[in-house]
Amino acid sequence: MRDQVFTILQAIGRSFMLPVAILPIAGLLLGIGASFTNATTIQTYGLENILGNGTILHSLLTIMSDAGNIIFGNLPIIFAVGVAIGMAKQEKEVAALSAMIAFLVMHASTSSVLKLTGKVLADNTVSPDVLEGTIANINGIMSLQEGVFGGIIVGIGVAYLHNRFHKIVLPDALSFFGGSRFVPIISTVVYMFVGIAMYFIWPVVQNGIFALGGLVTGTGYIGTLIFGIIKRALIPFGLHHVFYLPFWQTGVGGSMMIDGKLIQGGQNIFFAQLASPNVAHFSADATRYFSGEFIFMIFGLPGAALAMYRTAKPEKKKVAGGLLLSAALTSMFTGITEPIEFSFLFVAPMLFYVQVILAGAAYMIAHILNIAVGLTFSGGLLDLFIFGILQGEAKTSWMYIIPVGIIYFFLYYFIFTFLIKRFNLKTPGREDDDTETKLYTKADVKARDAAGKGGADGKASSDTISQTITQALGGSQNITSVDACATRLRCSVADASLVNDAALKATGAVGVIKRGTGVQVVYGPQVAVIKSNLENYLATNPQDGPIEAVPEAAPAEEPKKEAAAPAKTDAEKRYFNSPFTGALHPLTEAPDEAFASKMTGDGFFVYPKDGVVYAPEDSTVTFVFETKHAIGMTTADGVEYLLHIGIDTVNLNGQGFKVFVENGQEVKKGDKLMEFDDEYIKANAPSDACLCIFTDTDQVSDVSLVKTGNVKAGEQAVYF
Repeated sequence: MRDQVFTILQAIGRSFMLPVAILPIAGLLLGIGASFTNATTIQTYGLENILGNGTILHSLLTIMSDAGNIIFGNLPIIFAVGVAIGMAKQEKEVAALSAMIAFLVMHASTSSVLKLTGKVLADNTVSPDVLEGTIANINGIMSLQEGVFGGIIVGIGVAYLHNRFHKIVLPDALSFFGGSRFVPIISTVVYMFVGIAMYFIWPVVQNGIFALGGLVTGTGYIGTLIFGIIKRALIPFGLHHVFYLPFWQTGVGGSMMIDGKLIQGGQNIFFAQLASPNVAHFSADATRYFSGEFIFMIFGLPGAALAMYRTAKPEKKKVAGGLLLSAALTSMFTGITEPIEFSFLFVAPMLFYVQVILAGAAYMIAHILNIAVGLTFSGGLLDLFIFGILQGEAKTSWMYIIPVGIIYFFLYYFIFTFLIKRFNLKTPGREDDDTETKLYTKADVKARDAAGKGGADGKASSDTISQTITQALGGSQNITSVDACATRLRCSVADASLVNDAALKATGAVGVIKRGTGVQVVYGPQVAVIKSNLENYLATNPQDGPIEAVPEAAPAEEPKKEAAAPAKTDAEKRYFNSPFTGALHPLTEAPDEAFASKMTGDGFFVYPKDGVVYAPEDSTVTFVFETKHAIGMTTADGVEYLLHIGIDTVNLNGQGFKVFVENGQEVKKGDKLMEFDDEYIKANAPSDACLCIFTDTDQVSDVSLVKTGNVKAGEQAVYF
C-alpha cells in the first residue's frame, strides 16, 4: 500500500513539472520588465533618457512584464492542462483539450450557482456581503477563487477519466463518439457536476487551507525550519515537488491583499509585489519558502565539493576535481544540486543528513534576517541577480546572503572534511582502486534502493526485468509509448538503433520484431503482466538510461542432428478441432513474422468465411483480452491455447468484435465465443487470418494438419 501511495505521489509530482517549467521564463520576463520600468529604479540609476516613459526600451520592457504577468495570472488553467498531460498515459493532446474544457465548464457551473444564490449580482459584480477575495474573475468567469488547487483538481480528474475511457467502445449507433472523442464529452458532464459541488465544498476546503496556512505562519521561524528540513529530506524520493508547491502556489503558503487583489501562495505573493509599484519591502513571510536556498546552493554545497576534492586520493584528485568543480558551478549558477547531493547520498548518506539539517536552517536564517529574494526555479546566481540585486537592498535585504553564505561555505567544508576522514567515506575520489570515479544521479540511487528492496521482499525479479526491458529499449527517454496485444509487448521508440535485441531476449522474450520506430517483443500470454510492471517501472524511473552494449556471444557449435522421431500411431495422436470455418493453413504460412516463426508457439490458422468463433473443445476461458481480439483458453485435459483474430487487430481497440464469454467461464464444444466483423477487419488491419496458437511448447509441438483446404468449425483440424 505504501509503495502504491508513493507511486501515485511521484506521478503527481512529475505532472507538476510541466507547468512549473514555464515559471522560470515567466519570472524572468516579469522580473526584468518590472525592474526596469519601476520609476524608483529608473531615477536611482539615472536612466530616464534610456528607460523613461515614451522610450522604445520602456515599451519593450512593459510588454515583457505583461507577458510574464499573464502566465502567473493564469496558473490555474495552465496547471489543469499541464497536470492532465503529465498523468495521461496515451493521446496526451486529447487529455489537454479535455482539461481546458473541464476547467471552463467547472467554473461556469460554479458561477451559475453563485448567480442563482445572489453572491454574484446581475451586473457581474460580487455581492457586498461576500468575504473579499473569495470570488474572482477566472478567465472571464466570476467564480470561486480556487487558485492552483482548482487547476490540479481538474488535471488529476481529467487524467483519470482519460486513462479510463479513451479506448471505450460504444454501440454502433454511437460509435463516432467512442474512443478518445468520448473523453471531452465525459469530462464536460462530470465537471459540470463538480462545479456545482464546489459551491458547497470549496468554502469549507478554503477555510481549512487558510487555517493550515495560519498554522504554518503562526509557528514563525520554527515552522520555516521544519519546512526546509522536510523539503530537502524528500529530495531522494522525488516528492519534494508535491510538498512545496502548495506553499508556493496556494493559500497554504499565506495570503495577502496586493493592489486590491487577494493573492495566495508565497511565490505568487512575491511576483505580485514585484509587479506592484507600491511595495517598500517584499514580504519575508512569503519568501521564506525559498530565500534560504541561495545560502546553501551558492555557498554551502560548493564548500562540500571542496571538502570532497581535498580529501580525494592523490591519484584521483584530477578526475574528481574536474567532476566536483562542474557540479559546484552548476549548483552556484543554476541552483541544480543533484550532481552533488546525489553523489554523497549514494556513497555516504550520513553527509546527506547533515545537508538536510544545514539546508533547513538556511531557510530559517533567511527568514530571521528578513531576506526576501524571490526565485523562479532554484536558488542560483541568476535568480539572485534578477530578484535580489536588481530589486535593491531596500526591498530584498539580499546583502545578508553574502556573510551568511561565507559562514555556510566553511561550515560545509569543515563538517564534510571531518566526517569524510573520520568515517572513511567513499566520496568521489576516495573509491576503491577498481571503482570508477564518478558523480551519481537520482537514477543510481533509485536503482540501488530497488535492488536492496527486491532482495529483501522477493520483488527483485519483476523490477529487474522491467529495468532490463527499459534499458534494452534505449532507456526511459527513448520509449515513447507502451502497449501490448495478446502475446507481444508493443513499444514505440525515438531511436530504434538503441534497441538491444539480445538484452530483450535475456528477459524471456522469444523474439524481437522491429519496424521503423515500432518494436514488438514476443513474450506470450504473460505479456499483460510484463506490460503492467513496465508501465509502473517507467512511472518511477523516468531517467533510466540505455543498457550498455555487450559483446555478442560466439556462435554456438551446430548440434548434431538427431534421428527423426518415429511417426506417431493413431492412438498416440492428439486431435484438435477448428474454432473457425474457412481455409485451413499451417502456421508457417501466417502473414506475420512472429506467428509464422512459431515464437509464441505452434498451431494453425484459418482465413475465415464467416465471423463466428466457436469453442473447439470443452474448455475454460483463462482470459479475454481488453481489446476483445483474442481469447485465452485451457482444455479439460490442460492444453493451453490462444485464439487470435486478425493481425495487429489490437489497434482496433475492440471495434468490430463482440465477445460472449468472460474470464473463468467454462464452455462446451460448439459454444459461441465471439463474433467479428470480417469486412471491417480486412479494411482496417493487415490481415483477417484467425489463429489458434498452442502457447505451452512443452505440451504441444510438431502440429500437423489433418487435411488441407476448407474446414468447418468443430471439425478436426490438426493433431500433435
